[in-house]
Amino acid sequence: MKTLILAGGKGTRLWPLSRELMPKQFMRMFDDYSLFQKTVQRALMFSKPNEIFIVTNKKYKFRVLDDLRELGLELPEENLLLEPVGKNTLPAIYWGIMRIEEIFRDSIVAVLPSDHLIEADKNYEKAFKSAERLAHDYLVTFGIKPTRPHTGYGYIKPGERLEDGYRVAEFKEKPDLETAKRYVEEGYYWNSGMFMFDTELFIDEVKKLAPEIYSAFEEAATIREAYERVRDISVDYGIMEKTDKAAVVPLNVYWNDLGSFDAIYEVLEKDENGNAVKIRGRKGYHVGIDSRNNLIMTERLTATVGVEDLIIIDTGDALLVAHRGDSQKVRKVYKRLKEKGDERVFVHRTAYRPWGSYTILEEGERYKIKRLTVLPGKKLSLQMHYHRSEHWVVVRGTAKVFIDGEEILLRPGESTFIPAGVVHRLENPGKVVLEVIETQIGEYLGEDDIVRFDDDFGRE
Repeated sequence: MKTLILAGGKGTRLWPLSRELMPKQFMRMFDDYSLFQKTVQRALMFSKPNEIFIVTNKKYKFRVLDDLRELGLELPEENLLLEPVGKNTLPAIYWGIMRIEEIFRDSIVAVLPSDHLIEADKNYEKAFKSAERLAHDYLVTFGIKPTRPHTGYGYIKPGERLEDGYRVAEFKEKPDLETAKRYVEEGYYWNSGMFMFDTELFIDEVKKLAPEIYSAFEEAATIREAYERVRDISVDYGIMEKTDKAAVVPLNVYWNDLGSFDAIYEVLEKDENGNAVKIRGRKGYHVGIDSRNNLIMTERLTATVGVEDLIIIDTGDALLVAHRGDSQKVRKVYKRLKEKGDERVFVHRTAYRPWGSYTILEEGERYKIKRLTVLPGKKLSLQMHYHRSEHWVVVRGTAKVFIDGEEILLRPGESTFIPAGVVHRLENPGKVVLEVIETQIGEYLGEDDIVRFDDDFGRE
């Protein structure tokens, strides 16, 4: 069995916890492993490392590589597929299936979203073995037995009984509450978003049911061209709801798509008042007085008095307050901020880069103060800024600095100044993490005021 992991989602419904450059699949929300890493670990139950393929956005390349490196894995280069732009799940899956067919020929492929929380126990293993047998003749999806009526999930009506599952009688969109109750009573399943496909069968069904997708990838000279030609379309709408070869395998495990803050509330442990509190950072703390059934995720001291059924998400640079039950509307906040060009839809105060990370400590109209953390042996791009000067002070480690063709070494307590328009580079030549306090001064301090001349990570 081969595995195709989908890791390109933006996580817009979990803003401000999730940002475009750090979506939920790469976040460590519950323990020391990201949801993406947990998905890779599940893939290893059935596939060898060289049989795992990942489709993600090109912006997430180094997040994927870093997460894999932490797991001690290094996949073949051709197993990492970088989308030039997100076009939903059907183009992503079709590209991945094509790649697997090219390398392995006529394979059975498990397709796994990387942002779900799943307990992979013996029932999980049994269901995937059943799906593997069915996939030679059917396009298989996995159905979760509902624990209650839920209006946030799609539903699957099982039809004719098969040896390892059921033929799909009908897919249902997200229902209202009364309809959801009826679906549960009638034995419908939640649509999990996980699949099992035979590569040849899937390609044939795409050719028949979504010929524009098939022809785009067949005729385009490059993947970029193919993505320019295809529309934004899900595999459910484009294939699964149209094919007469859809089957569903019941999956009796704990499953949560973490698609909203209400879903996260369900997962977290509650106190005696029904509050789910997740502290992020060393200074976070919650004091609740007559407060019940709230979700509170905070980096600072947060006190609540006399409030119930609220979602309170504090990330230091942004605060979300919403009623539980309304969390699906968070994407509207994200959309409005993006229309305004607010950079807080893209990055947290701490932004991760291939060389390490930076944290914004303070900023004003004409200045910004950051803490740069550079990993051992890594270096920033050789670059120049038009609109800002920078002052670097080393607080930990040793910095190798290139300024206008000259090279100097800086140790803790030492500093240097880089005027606007001067080509420069920061490198950590040592064995310990390098920490630098950077003060930017200028008329424009945006992250796009960077002209790169050379970069170890292939960034433009």
